[in-house]
Amino acid sequence: MSTRAVAISTTASDLLSLTKPRLSSLVLFTMAGGMWLAPVSLSPAKALAALLSTAGIIAAANAFNCYLERDIDRLMKRTRHRPLPDGRLDPSVARWFALSLAAISLPTLALASNLLTAMLALMALLLYVFAYTPLKVRTWWAMLVGAVPGALPALMGWTAATGSIAAPGLVLFAILFVWQIPHFVSIALFCKEDYRVAGLKSLPLARGDTVARGYIVAFCTLLIPVSFLLYPLKVAGPIYAASALVLGSAFLGSALVGLWRRSSLGARQLFYISLVYMAGLFIALGVDYITSRHRG
Repeated sequence: MSTRAVAISTTASDLLSLTKPRLSSLVLFTMAGGMWLAPVSLSPAKALAALLSTAGIIAAANAFNCYLERDIDRLMKRTRHRPLPDGRLDPSVARWFALSLAAISLPTLALASNLLTAMLALMALLLYVFAYTPLKVRTWWAMLVGAVPGALPALMGWTAATGSIAAPGLVLFAILFVWQIPHFVSIALFCKEDYRVAGLKSLPLARGDTVARGYIVAFCTLLIPVSFLLYPLKVAGPIYAASALVLGSAFLGSALVGLWRRSSLGARQLFYISLVYMAGLFIALGVDYITSRHRG
């Protein structure tokens, strides 16, 4: 392979890493769930177009975040080897990459689905880039602000299919919003020293570990009734309802153990448990949906 080809390949790989593919895939998964649960079915072509354009918007938000936080990332062990803090990629290239993704993806989403979904995507992008990102160095409340754009794709999936905002779509948003708090706080606990060095404000640094773990317990408790709401709204059936109660109780139990033990290792375990919880909840939705169709 020529030197030029290697350079192009490296740049492409670095640009891809700016989009945070693993995080983006989780967000897209929640949007797909919102589409699937909606009472109106999209054609495969329209669903794919909506997902791909949303992927572009998520990628743009993450790339902007990497661009704006490149100096902070240089101070933290887990981020210092990213392309921008490591000096492998020119910041102007990252900025134009993010701008291009947003400029292409937003109108494409409006055409692929509807204007409402595109407006929600724009709101998520603006909140993530211009509110959440700068607030992270000012206040731990940034965590709550950041949970809004993180939860909007689930609602966007609903609106992409239906063209309107309704109670089930709002419940999907609420589930993702509430879930993100124990998820985020767990990260803040086991990355506390990294955050301190980088000057990022977090709940554990501002209020202490015990208060932070109390927030985890409180939001895990709230997650149980919020997740159950899909059942009385008739979006999900008894399999999901039972699963939501069992998974939510297990998540809450893990949070209570973490509050008692107060170890960074426990915080890392709770982070992984939060991912298992979310995956389990959506799997239960899928099984419930397929089973109900088979009975019908």
